[in-house]
Amino acid sequence: MPIVSHIGRKHPKVRALHLSIYVVLILGAVTMVYPFMIMLSGSMKSGVDIKDFDAFPKFFSNDTILYRKHIEGLFNEGLNAMKIAYDTETPTFEKIDPPEHPDAKLVAEWNRFLDESDIPDYTYTLGYIRTPVSQTLPSCLRSFKKELISRYGGSIEKLNADLGTEFVDWNGFYILPEDFLPRRNKPVHTPLTDAFRVFKAEQPRSHKFFFSLQGFFRILFLKTQYTREVEEYNRAHGTTHTSYDSVRLTRRLPNGPAKVQEDWETFVRYTLNLLWVRVDESAAPLYRDFLRAKYLDIGTLNRNYKTDFAAFDEIPLIQESPGSGLPLSDWDTFIKGWKDPDTGKTYMPDREALRIESIDFMFRDYLAETYGTVTELNKALGTDLGGFEDIDVPQRDAHYLAFLDIRSSLRREFATRNYVAVIDYMVLHGRGIINTVIYCLLAVLSALIVNPLAAYAMSRYRMPATYKILLFMLLTMAFPPMVTQIPVFLMLRDFKLLNTFAALVLPGLAHGYSIFLLKGFFDSLPRELYESASIDGASEWTMFWQITMSLSKPILAVIALQAFNIAYSNFMFALLICQDTKMWTLMVWLYQLQQNSGQAVMYASLIIAAVPTFIIFLFCQNIIMRGIVVPVEK
Repeated sequence: MPIVSHIGRKHPKVRALHLSIYVVLILGAVTMVYPFMIMLSGSMKSGVDIKDFDAFPKFFSNDTILYRKHIEGLFNEGLNAMKIAYDTETPTFEKIDPPEHPDAKLVAEWNRFLDESDIPDYTYTLGYIRTPVSQTLPSCLRSFKKELISRYGGSIEKLNADLGTEFVDWNGFYILPEDFLPRRNKPVHTPLTDAFRVFKAEQPRSHKFFFSLQGFFRILFLKTQYTREVEEYNRAHGTTHTSYDSVRLTRRLPNGPAKVQEDWETFVRYTLNLLWVRVDESAAPLYRDFLRAKYLDIGTLNRNYKTDFAAFDEIPLIQESPGSGLPLSDWDTFIKGWKDPDTGKTYMPDREALRIESIDFMFRDYLAETYGTVTELNKALGTDLGGFEDIDVPQRDAHYLAFLDIRSSLRREFATRNYVAVIDYMVLHGRGIINTVIYCLLAVLSALIVNPLAAYAMSRYRMPATYKILLFMLLTMAFPPMVTQIPVFLMLRDFKLLNTFAALVLPGLAHGYSIFLLKGFFDSLPRELYESASIDGASEWTMFWQITMSLSKPILAVIALQAFNIAYSNFMFALLICQDTKMWTLMVWLYQLQQNSGQAVMYASLIIAAVPTFIIFLFCQNIIMRGIVVPVEK
C-alpha cells in the first residue's frame, strides 16, 4: 500500500508522524522558553512578590500588587516604619491594601497645609533610598548618587574630601534612612546628611512620608507594654476603650487616670526623640539653676558650650532640641531629671510644663485656624468629627491618591531598576567591561590564528602521527578545568605573568577540539584547488589565507563563537589568575555583585550577562548554520 496516494494526499500515518514531531518540538521549545520567562519575570521582583513564580509579573496588570510594591519601596522595606506612619497592624507588605474610601477633601487640605507651612526637615524622610531585602538600587538613591557624581565630576575622592566620607567607590555609596522618633536616634549633621536634606526637600511628595507620633505612641510604646489587645490596657488603666484607635496621644499631660498620665510622662521624658519635646518658658529659671549647679561658673560653661554668656541669667531656654554635642546631652539630662550630687536637689521640669510639637498637632492647628470651629470643618469636608483632636494626618490616603497618578512610572521603575542596578554596578566598578572586551578580542584572534594554522598543517601534510596528535589533543578535554588550574597558576607565577592579559589568553591558545573540527573541515576542501594554486606558483601562505581561510568562514565563525563563549564566561580561572581587582573581568564582578544582592538582581545580572552572546549568535547565525550544513553536503 503506497504511503502517498496518486493525488498527492499524505497517508494518515505520515500526518500523524508530522504532528507528533511538531508536538515534540513545541514541548521542547516550551521547556526552554518557560524557565526563561520565569527568570525574566523574577528579575523584576522585590520582597513583596519574589515568592510568586509566574511567567509574567502581576504588577503590570494588578494595581494592588503595584501598590504594595510602591509602599514597600516608599518605606525603604521597613515594616515598622509603615506601621507607625499608617498606625496599622498590617503584618507584612504583602497584606497591605489600598484604602477603600480615601478622603480626597481632607487630603487636599493636607497638601494645602504642606504648601503653605514651613515644615521642619526632621518631620519627614524620603523613601526609595534603601532596600535591605531586595538589595537593589532604588530610584531616590540613584538620583542622589547621580547628583553627587555630576557635582564631583565622577570622582569619589573629591566627594570624600569635601563631605568627609570614606567611600571606597561609587558602588559602595549609601545613605541610611532617617528615623527621628526614638530618643536613642540622635540627629546627625554632617556635610553628607546636610546635602541629603537639601535633596530630599526637592523630591516629589509621593516619595516622602512623615513621622507619626500617634503611631509611634500606640505601636511601639503602648502595645509593647500592654500587648496588642486593648483589654489588657483597660485593666491596667481603668479605662473602657473598645480599641487602641480611641487611645490618643495628647499635646500636653492628659486628664484622666494616674496611669494614663504616667504613660504620657514616661513617653515624653524618656522615649520620644527630643526634637518633638518642648518645655514652657516657666521652666527657664530652673534650667538656668541646673546649668549653674552643674558648671558652677559661667566661664566653665562658655568653654564647654563655645559661647560668651556674661551670666547664667542670660542663657535662654531651649526652644528646639540642639543638634548634637554637650548642649544636647545637657538638655536630655534636664528633661529626664538631674540630681545634684552635692546638695541632693533634683532639677527637672514639671510634667505640666512639657508638651509635644509634631506634624499631627501642626496640621490640627492649621485646620483650626482655617475653619475656626469643628462645625465649619465638618460642613466643608463632609465629616462628623467631634473635635479637632480627632483629626489624624491623612497620610495613607494621600499616598494612595498620589500613587494613582504615578502608576505608569512605577511600573517602568520596577521593571527596570534591577537591571539599572546591575548596569550601574558594572559601569562604576573597576575596569570590568574594558577588561572583558580586550580579553575576548585577544581570545578570538588567537583562536582564529593558532588553531587554523595547526589544523592546516595536519590537513595538508599527512604526517604518520597525525591521528595520535589529534587523540592527544582530544584527551586534554578529559580533564576538568579545575584539575589544570593549579599547575597553570604555578607556571604563570614562575613566568611572572599573573594579573596580565597574557595569563588569561596563553593557557587556552591552542584548543584540541577546535583543531579537530578545523582539520575535518579542511580535509573536505577539494584537493584540486591546492594543486592548481601550486602549479600557478602560489606560496603556502597564499594557499592558507586565500583558499583555506576564505572557504572556511562558516567553521571559523563557529570557532570564534566558541572562543568568545569560553573567554566571556571565564570566571574561576580569571579570578585565580588575576587577583588584582584592576584586572577583573565582567564575570568576576558579576559574581561579587550576586554575593551582595537580592534574588531579583541576581536574575537580572544573569540575563544581562547572556545578552552579548545572544547578540553575537543573532548576527552570526547564517554563517554558523552554513558551518553545520556545508560539511554534510560535501
